[in-house]
Amino acid sequence: MKRIFLLVYLLINCGVFLSLEAQTKKLSMEDAILGQWRQFYPESLSQLSWRGDLSEYTYVKENKIMHAKPGAEPKVLLSLEELNAGLKANEIESLQRMPRFSWQSANVMEFNLRGALIHYDFVAKKVLLNLKMNSKAENQDFCDASNTVAYTIENNLYIAGKDGQEIAVTTDADKNIVNGQAVSRSEYGISGGIFWSPNGKQLAFYRKDEANVTSFPLVDINTRVGDLREIKYPMAGMGSEVVSLGVYNLNTKKTSWIKPDDFGSDQYLTNISWGADNKYIYIQVLNRASNHAKLNKYEAETGSFVATLFEEKDDRWVEPSHKLVFLKNKPNQFIYQTNNRHGFNHAYLYNTEGKLIKQLTSGDWEITEILGFDKDEKYMFYVSTEVSPIDRHAYKLNLKTGKRYRLTKDEGYHSVQVSADGKYILDNYSSLNVPRIINVADTRGKFVKELVKAENKLKDYNLGEISLGTIKSADGVTDLHYRMVKPADFDPNKKYPVVVYVYGGPHAQLVTNRYMGGSRLWEQYMAQSGYLLYILDNRGSANRGKEFEAVIHRQCGQPEMADQMKGVEFLKSLPYVDADKIGVHGWSYGGFMTISLITNYPDVFKVAVAGGPVIDWKWYEAMYGERYMDTPDENPEGYAKTSLIAKAKDLKGKLLICQGAIDPTVLWQHSLNFIRECIKNNVQVDYFPYPRAEHNVRGRDRIHLKQKVSNYFDDYLK
Repeated sequence: MKRIFLLVYLLINCGVFLSLEAQTKKLSMEDAILGQWRQFYPESLSQLSWRGDLSEYTYVKENKIMHAKPGAEPKVLLSLEELNAGLKANEIESLQRMPRFSWQSANVMEFNLRGALIHYDFVAKKVLLNLKMNSKAENQDFCDASNTVAYTIENNLYIAGKDGQEIAVTTDADKNIVNGQAVSRSEYGISGGIFWSPNGKQLAFYRKDEANVTSFPLVDINTRVGDLREIKYPMAGMGSEVVSLGVYNLNTKKTSWIKPDDFGSDQYLTNISWGADNKYIYIQVLNRASNHAKLNKYEAETGSFVATLFEEKDDRWVEPSHKLVFLKNKPNQFIYQTNNRHGFNHAYLYNTEGKLIKQLTSGDWEITEILGFDKDEKYMFYVSTEVSPIDRHAYKLNLKTGKRYRLTKDEGYHSVQVSADGKYILDNYSSLNVPRIINVADTRGKFVKELVKAENKLKDYNLGEISLGTIKSADGVTDLHYRMVKPADFDPNKKYPVVVYVYGGPHAQLVTNRYMGGSRLWEQYMAQSGYLLYILDNRGSANRGKEFEAVIHRQCGQPEMADQMKGVEFLKSLPYVDADKIGVHGWSYGGFMTISLITNYPDVFKVAVAGGPVIDWKWYEAMYGERYMDTPDENPEGYAKTSLIAKAKDLKGKLLICQGAIDPTVLWQHSLNFIRECIKNNVQVDYFPYPRAEHNVRGRDRIHLKQKVSNYFDDYLK
């Protein structure tokens, strides 16, 4: 009996000891940077999607495609061995693993294989398409309707069909003329430069003339003597690119040109949308000042202007960023999104004559994504911030009655796929303490089946507690959301140094109700080193409506700093915060904010690390900078007030600037000029360039970067 008691005692106490030992595991920097996307990434289902137009989902597991109807148990649909056997029978080399694919139809897979686009019917065991592309091809865009691919080689556009014949759509020898690529530095929702008509018989494409755009030199140090690589960079207030739209007819082999002249040559063309009838193209034409937009209709065959359907104006800026969504069953109707009408991004139903049929959604919240429709287009499915700015939930909207139904019930940040018939959803979500749950549900709100409930892969690590909360902004009215990561082994009777991580600019939201609050594991690495991390989404950041964002107009950094200082005020009220040890870190706009904060509030911030910082908006690109700041000639006071050149002399604390030496976004000119000003004023500053990095330092180089950042805080703040 004594032996039994002794055994039980040892098991219990050894178990406790092992548990405590396990919970003291610490993250290495490699764990924190690469591990987030590898060993610590929450369990998921690889390539989860609906299978064509079937109400049947598929995913890849152990080199097998699994499939199931909602509620049923998954079965093997296709193994790698079966796929390879089918490819071999069609004289195509085998694969080492199941490729990344999409469903072209219920039985046809689409994937890339060694530079070729493959369509494989796994039921018929037949390769339907083996489209080989030029090895130099970039920006590939495949058209299902014509089994044709368009792509660019250098500055020209090409088309190749299943016969392998390559057709040159453009043949411009002048390198200032660029065809088929994104324009306007990918602002205003622009992500590419190739636009197929629905029937695949015509191809619209951007053409930009950069002759008036100044060049900036980047140096490639990999060669013995160093090579100069010049990029075109349109700076605020200077010459910009001239954009037009070509429409190539695959039958006639001729190109018509659409050249809107609503605002002269200085204008933006965005949201290129083909009408469902293949006859008309719709373009939002925006003036360079970004405060006046027109939705124009053009005849594709001739390029002729047909009509302006409606216009939008705003004293600050208009930012059209969403293509028109045409209804298939009512091809003369489309859905338009804008935040310029009622202050939040909502959906509006129009006809192709420009008549507003109805406003579909309304309220002090934003639509963040339109997911699609049911087969009869009775319902529209979308994701919004209606529940909370930090959550995302899916809804279905009755287009006729306007009644909407919330489809996702559990709190958190939901990513949703709707089946082709609109009857089911795949709901992939997480929240602060939930790594991931994937469910199947029907679109009446009924739960069907749980597919994944991910475990916490960090449960054995000694991490800091993460909390989400709100404070009032500097205007005393608006709620701002923050994320706080307390030090590991937190003791409320101790005082801890703080690192404020900041971005602060438009089009970004750092604080969300996702797993770990949307944080990166580097924050936990710092928490294990005894720091408190604080992240605040100030006014000017994304997904809170037009007024929340537009407060920065003509004064970037000013209201953002005021809000961040409210965050510091909150931190100082906490008994466990060491008010004499507050640091700040950020990249890009966050780098601009970091240097702004340490130079404007030198007695508050003792240490700062800024990456790729904007120093003066006159050196930044026109498309972004002029939208928020106007031009240097129009707003000299704003440019002077926000420039950090004059602030260099006010630096008191320790500042480290990290910079990608071939950064094409925030040019090296910014940080080097700040360093030069520090030298003029005999102000000490630390600087570390990453020789082959662009705007972001990626891959294993990032481990070095974040260790550099961490060491700097350890050396000077801790």
